[in-house]
Amino acid sequence: MRMSRLFGTTLREAPGGADAVSQQLLLRAGYLRQLGQGIFSYLPLGLRVIRRIEAVLREEMDGAGGVELSLPVVHPAEIWRQSGRWDSVGPELARLKDRRDRDLVLAMTHEEVVATLAATETRSWRDLPRLVYQIQLKFRDDPRPRAGLVRAREFTMKDAYSLDRDGAGLDVQYARMHAAYTAIYDRCGLPSLAVGADVGMMGGSGAHEFMYLTPIGEDTLVLCDHCGYAQNRQVAVVATETPPPEAMMDVERVETPGASTIELLTRALGIPAERTAKVVFLAATVPGHRDAVPVVAVVRGDTDVNETKVANLLGATDLRPMVDEEITAIGCVAGYASPVGLDGAARVVVDPLVAGSQNLVAGANEVDVHLRNVNVGRDFAPDVVADIVAAKDGDPCSVCGSPVRTARGVEVGNIFKLGTKYAVAMGASYLGEDGQEHPVVMGSYGIGVGRLMACVAEEHHDDRGLCWPASIAPFAVHVCVIGDDVRDDAEALYAELAAAGIDALLDDRGERPGVQFADADLSGVPFRLVVSSRARSAGGVEARRRSGGDALVVARDAVVGWVRDELVAAPTRR
Repeated sequence: MRMSRLFGTTLREAPGGADAVSQQLLLRAGYLRQLGQGIFSYLPLGLRVIRRIEAVLREEMDGAGGVELSLPVVHPAEIWRQSGRWDSVGPELARLKDRRDRDLVLAMTHEEVVATLAATETRSWRDLPRLVYQIQLKFRDDPRPRAGLVRAREFTMKDAYSLDRDGAGLDVQYARMHAAYTAIYDRCGLPSLAVGADVGMMGGSGAHEFMYLTPIGEDTLVLCDHCGYAQNRQVAVVATETPPPEAMMDVERVETPGASTIELLTRALGIPAERTAKVVFLAATVPGHRDAVPVVAVVRGDTDVNETKVANLLGATDLRPMVDEEITAIGCVAGYASPVGLDGAARVVVDPLVAGSQNLVAGANEVDVHLRNVNVGRDFAPDVVADIVAAKDGDPCSVCGSPVRTARGVEVGNIFKLGTKYAVAMGASYLGEDGQEHPVVMGSYGIGVGRLMACVAEEHHDDRGLCWPASIAPFAVHVCVIGDDVRDDAEALYAELAAAGIDALLDDRGERPGVQFADADLSGVPFRLVVSSRARSAGGVEARRRSGGDALVVARDAVVGWVRDELVAAPTRR
């Protein structure tokens, strides 16, 4: 491609509001332009990277036994009602009506559609297993789009769906997809880590997320460097020691003026945080309940509540902090609260560390007053005792006991064991060898294409711009032309590269050398060839790797071979 025909310009500075390095560089290099909040246009350079990533995805999906199809972006609401997700998924599901006032949905995922197809296309055990996939637009009305393509509202996704006879078949395809995902990230030059994850709105019996570790990530991961334990903190479990037993002491009221936080309380009473009970007020949307269910979550003062664990425990489709009026309505006082005396006004969920500790300090539900020697079972009865604590740095690993660490990450892919949830809802069944009808067992596997592109840009850049791995770069070679006297030489080299099947970007704009070199560095094409009278006098063409190193002069008749050898030697190198 000739730069004189390329649509899109480079920018010396990123537009305001671009908070991630990848977003800044993709905008500056002319790969993207933002149309609206979380909505982007891909300019030609950006689209070429997307197409290169899609080619990797197709090769790996085909290699795993997948067959590509294309599914609608607009769905009738009936199938989402049938699966139950019309009501369980919040406002991130974009709902609309057609001219006949029929409810429609903009697809954020396609489990319902695939299950509907399985109901019509799968008849007997001979039709299974199957793996289908697509690369398709999605829309999720995310309330907090950020970091450019890392968290966009409109996005392209590779989503695959496995159809099996039973759980054993699902396990085989799940493992195959796990391996395919690892290969995809390796080929794209992105380091990734598979961690156990919450199934969330997808449902099912298990899930893994593939994470790119980076400070811009919104997910917190719990990792053990000793045994390899890796989980999203939403589901991570750490080992706990049962506190030594104590004789229960009588409850004692104690004045604690201004001690409305655990830190202030421990300072006022001269006690460690593990001798206190912390209360978190939550309002849960639970199927079968018209109004939000008030929840009082109780953990030890040296720990924090994991809201995902609470939501899963209650079967809640949504969980939010209570407002002051809701706290008052159940008879509690924020900052001085405990479950003592609630008498069923809220659902009380208690962590085992609290249930196993005696004589804790808890709120008296009066301003500036706490209670000493509060004991679970004697002073209040929990509705549920279960692990609701968020893991933190230094906690003992639940597998080997070594200290865990936390890290931030961006989810670049996920795989789910859906089981029969959607098949049963949509009537997708098959006639087994036993002559009986059985529900199809499903799996779901997603990769956000734009997010993957952004994370590769986040990983591969320097202070001059992008440094694409050769495997997904928009072009293999950037040809700079310095001087009118070598323009014919440059055109001939450009033609030779094309004839050899090597994608080249020819800077035929007639710009100054500094401008050409700056744009070449910013765009991040893996190899740069400079055609100039000086290089010609030295015996050839100046060649340089974008990833660094000294420039070298390659003999004119050896240039194409040099580029080919470099591409073969380092398919994912910067």
